[in-house]
Amino acid sequence: MGRRPRKQKTLGQGLDRRTLLVGGGAAAGLLLAWGVWPRSYAPNLNAAPGETVFDAFLKIDRAGQVIVIVPQTETGQGVTTMLPQILADELGADWRTVAVQGAPVSPLYANTLLAREWLAGDGTRLFGGAGDWAIDQYATRRALMLTGGGTSVPMFHDAYRDAGAAARVLLCKAAAARWNVPWESCDIAEGIVSDGGERRLKLGELAEEAATFDLPDILPLRQGQDGLAGQDLPRLDTPSKIDGSHNFAADIRLPDMVYASIRQGPIGDARFRSANEDAARTVTGFLKLVKQERWVAAVASNWWAANKALDLADPVFDLHGPPVDSAMIDDRLEAAFSSDDGRRLYSQGALLPVFDKAKILASEYRVDPGLHLAIEPPCATARVTDTGAEVWMATQAPSLARAAIADALGLADIAVTLYPLHAGGSFGRKMDFEAGVQAALIARDMGRPVQLLWSRLEDVIHDRPSAPAHARMAAKLGRNGAIDGWLAKVAAPCALSQTWARISDLALPHRAAADAADKATRLAVEGMVPPYAIANWAVDHYPADVGLPLGFVRGNARLYGAFFTESFIDELAHLSGIEAMSFRIQMLGGNPRLAHCLTTAAAMGGWQGGIAGSGQGLAAHMMDGAYAAVMVEAGMEGSRLSVGRIIAAVDCGDQVNPDIARQQIESGLIYGLACAMGASVPYAKGLPTRAILGRMDLPRLADIGEVTVELIRSTAPAAGVTDVAAPLVAPAIAGALFTVTGQRFRSLPLLGRA
Repeated sequence: MGRRPRKQKTLGQGLDRRTLLVGGGAAAGLLLAWGVWPRSYAPNLNAAPGETVFDAFLKIDRAGQVIVIVPQTETGQGVTTMLPQILADELGADWRTVAVQGAPVSPLYANTLLAREWLAGDGTRLFGGAGDWAIDQYATRRALMLTGGGTSVPMFHDAYRDAGAAARVLLCKAAAARWNVPWESCDIAEGIVSDGGERRLKLGELAEEAATFDLPDILPLRQGQDGLAGQDLPRLDTPSKIDGSHNFAADIRLPDMVYASIRQGPIGDARFRSANEDAARTVTGFLKLVKQERWVAAVASNWWAANKALDLADPVFDLHGPPVDSAMIDDRLEAAFSSDDGRRLYSQGALLPVFDKAKILASEYRVDPGLHLAIEPPCATARVTDTGAEVWMATQAPSLARAAIADALGLADIAVTLYPLHAGGSFGRKMDFEAGVQAALIARDMGRPVQLLWSRLEDVIHDRPSAPAHARMAAKLGRNGAIDGWLAKVAAPCALSQTWARISDLALPHRAAADAADKATRLAVEGMVPPYAIANWAVDHYPADVGLPLGFVRGNARLYGAFFTESFIDELAHLSGIEAMSFRIQMLGGNPRLAHCLTTAAAMGGWQGGIAGSGQGLAAHMMDGAYAAVMVEAGMEGSRLSVGRIIAAVDCGDQVNPDIARQQIESGLIYGLACAMGASVPYAKGLPTRAILGRMDLPRLADIGEVTVELIRSTAPAAGVTDVAAPLVAPAIAGALFTVTGQRFRSLPLLGRA
């Protein structure tokens, strides 16, 4: 039970991303070089008077409040409840005493799991585990704090469990020292340390003393005890969001603060030319036009005045290059199939002998770019001085956002303090952080704090939507409905590659989209590997530059990948004369978890075999350890799609908070329904043709009937559930509409471009 002071550890330096993404001998040299670098980091948390820092994830104050540090951005997915629940369960805390605090930028919070998904390439795969280690080291040294892809719980589950266990041991040691008993005889339940008898102490009474003890070599974890994990505990963020006390970016108020609205011209390489400042001055409260190369912002004493001043100023921009146009996007996607840049990324067996001189069944599909349309438009508040800057904003990439703001202001990263806020919705939009950079530049120009809020029009024009895609699907049916061969050719830009290039390459943001469109990548065909037992299959990607900046979205490439795959499966089932569920089940013998989801959804929904007029459709999908199936009942009411029922069966492992998991699955279902109905806009002359939410055919309460989510019991590790349901809705509805209309719907939105 000896005590010792905690050692301060050094922070290693990061590398440029191009250094990581090299292959061959250079990568081997990189691995050797990293082997001798320091790899230990100390928590950089601030402690208020009376607070004791236990590690990077936990503080406890003298009153016994358990303060859990969460590095992930709360976008509504419940991460600020689930991660604290893991720690509190292992610690033995009283849930009523648990509070949450956002994390500062630190290598200790790097999301190496998402970094592996995002940055893995042929070079890193060549080295296997060493390649993964290289990415982990790169992400850690650059403090890549990323939220997305449902990775928060899978990435940090063990870290929070270990943090809770470590604090429990240290608190028990401190109590045992007072009572002169073995620490192993002590335990914590409901926030009280006891020795199994009548002696009891509160956590706050022991916190300062406990932090001075050493941990054992092997950290004991709770085994088979009923605790907080697995319970439907109430979300910690709900009360403040209900009573209005919760602070989002637009709620921040600073002394002497002014407000700004912004215009950025049409989509593409647009440069600001001029504005009528005299007209802007006629607005009461107007203060100034702040002009930059690519945008102009109006600053006023209130946001309405700022936005009105911009309307009257009528900014003019020069657009370099062809304007974005829906017809141009379609043409470039089709042209990609004829280019030499296509590449086979996934394959099994040999397709050529199967397809040679055989009767091939083929279909083509199309998906339009899908907008995020979060309730909260981009917003940030900034205060800039000669020596530093403070920025309040929601961002899914805080370390990269801080670096971008510092670069724009000519400051060192450490001179910028970024206060992480919860997002009022995101769906991936907050992976970009341009509003924070703009707010900081405006604040520096004004010499006073500024809150920048984009208008809804600006949000739609300069959204970073999901990737458009065209697919050519081909298959050969064998006996008894077996699929002997399967080929998927997909023309699409890679939205994930574009996003990474844009948010990490600060020097060339406007070339990022074109540079990222040059090469075929697995990231552009996620979800295209069929989950079914098909002996011979292949997936080809044909990269395309469509001229539209694209971004991180819910489901990413799986949004169109699952639509292509499951819609084509439905067509093959019909052509083989086998009902859609049985057709799938016969190929899922090696995938029992997905088969269980499919049969469960069908049984709960009263599946009628997809008979004509039933209005029923099915779809199944798996991703990153989560398995899901959806059955829908849908039809047409006049010219509008109506969905009467949605039933989802999901196997997502042992969830820490099942109710939050259900919430996220329900949210994904509605997001998928929006993609199916109209969360996209046509483009013409570099602008969307509409920007009012009421004109986008988004789902309304009247369009949605009963929604049922069944979580299948599982002892597998908890998987992320944010994305798994979203890609399934559109193909299920497409199958349902076929039974009603006899027509195949092969495009998203399903009813075409409005």
